[in-house]
Amino acid sequence: MKTRLLAASLALLLSACATGPQIDTTFVSQNQDSRAQFLVLHYTVIDFEKSLRVLTTGGQVSSHYLVRDEPPTIYRLVDETRRSWHAGQSSWTGHTNLNAGSIGIEIVNAGWVDSPNGKVYAPFPQKQIDAVIALCKDIVKRHNIRPERVIGHADIAPGRKQDPGPMFPWKQLADAGVIPWPDEAKLEAKRQEYAAKELPSAEWFQERLNKVGYAVPRNGELDRGTQDVIATFQMKYRPSNYAGQPDSETAALLDVITSPGGMTLKGEGDQPARPYTSRW
Repeated sequence: MKTRLLAASLALLLSACATGPQIDTTFVSQNQDSRAQFLVLHYTVIDFEKSLRVLTTGGQVSSHYLVRDEPPTIYRLVDETRRSWHAGQSSWTGHTNLNAGSIGIEIVNAGWVDSPNGKVYAPFPQKQIDAVIALCKDIVKRHNIRPERVIGHADIAPGRKQDPGPMFPWKQLADAGVIPWPDEAKLEAKRQEYAAKELPSAEWFQERLNKVGYAVPRNGELDRGTQDVIATFQMKYRPSNYAGQPDSETAALLDVITSPGGMTLKGEGDQPARPYTSRW
């Protein structure tokens, strides 16, 4: 009898140790939000099979989601409650090392190849983009991620990264209400204004790019680091020319995007776009 009682007591003790302490969850604080504060979009540069192998094995890189091109399929590779290794050295609006506070989406895409005329980027199939938009809308809604915090890998690592590249249709995400976009009427007025006067200084471009969210040199010089950030900005908002050189249209875009009421956000369904002010 004593042996049986000892065995039962030992089993109960081990059971308690295995399950951990008893925790009362009756009370829930109102002062909280999601750990996911940013949503970062990437392209893989390799095909689906290689992408899956790299992102799930010993390649020291991962993402929460992988969106296949053909057929367009969404795969969850890392649970959203856990940190995936997708952002690397990164910065946006002063926040650094974004792995800990972001969700990463890798999009299967060939990236770019060199040609006599420079880099040539691969397009994205529309059905794949539709899947990406649906996934983004679901994630930002569940985690209440601010629209200005849906960004590309290039945005958080300009010069070091180019993805998702100039072929990625950011405007479609804006039309779907995922991200804000410059007000076209205000942008056209600023285009004319800047075309008729001398370009602002390098310091002005740096200040405005920093206000958008980019980690940019603040030395008043048009150095390589500044040109990389300008190119990244152009690739997103003016992909027809992303040479990284200041020009009147880039100045107009920066002016509108960083001015109160310069951005709009599309509403749900048939609701019109409304003025949107970023809240960093």
